[in-house]
Amino acid sequence: MYDYYLGGRSHYEADARAAEAVVAALPAVRPTARANRDFMVRVTRWLAAEQGVRQFLDIGSGIPTEPNLHQVAQAAAPGAKVVYTDNDPLVRQHAQALLHGTPEGHAAYVHADVTDPESVLDAPELSDTIDLGRPVALSANALFHFVPDDRQPYDVLRTLLGALPAGSYLVLTHATADFVDARSAAGAGAVLDAYAGSGCPLHPRSREEVSRFFDGLELAEPGLVVPHRWRPDADTPAEAGAAGIPAYAGVARKP
Repeated sequence: MYDYYLGGRSHYEADARAAEAVVAALPAVRPTARANRDFMVRVTRWLAAEQGVRQFLDIGSGIPTEPNLHQVAQAAAPGAKVVYTDNDPLVRQHAQALLHGTPEGHAAYVHADVTDPESVLDAPELSDTIDLGRPVALSANALFHFVPDDRQPYDVLRTLLGALPAGSYLVLTHATADFVDARSAAGAGAVLDAYAGSGCPLHPRSREEVSRFFDGLELAEPGLVVPHRWRPDADTPAEAGAAGIPAYAGVARKP
């Protein structure tokens, strides 16, 4: 569905039907997907070019869509190493065919489920690519709103971050219903129904709940904001108000 929102071609007809139901109920979903993608590009470039990060772990990476994270990172730092993970067999198929890094760097893929974080951390593809003794940027974009509370999303993230050294970063975006008013409540309900019907229930969280993912970390300026307001550049579309993008985004350093 995310690929469909972005105008890609790597999705099934069932994905397109479910995505169209979401678009009909919430037209902002397409600019939201684009804002999320643009945020990834800006953050990755900032981390690689300005913060000296050379290792990236992208959890729940989804279908490869250019520019991919490793392309952005390696454009700024050719020696950057990137590991992608997802639990979708279709993603694995596309990743193996499309994810090729620079000669100096490397891009690898781990087939694993984030709700079993040890399956990520213990994967040989991870240890063969990333040195967990050096800082890593952990990317969890548009991921944890698909992890319900009973699957312990905060504990999952703490396990992942616990394996990373000081100086590592967390990059996270998360859907929210904070901006839903009485006029748009019916549409929001239809969006939740569409995702539940697709087999991927959506769990929007409040600003306070999203902030919990960053507990114990040092949030980079401008803090937790809607994605298009995190260090926008000349190419960042100016959406009309916070409600235009129903999501939060943040970047934080592990002290």
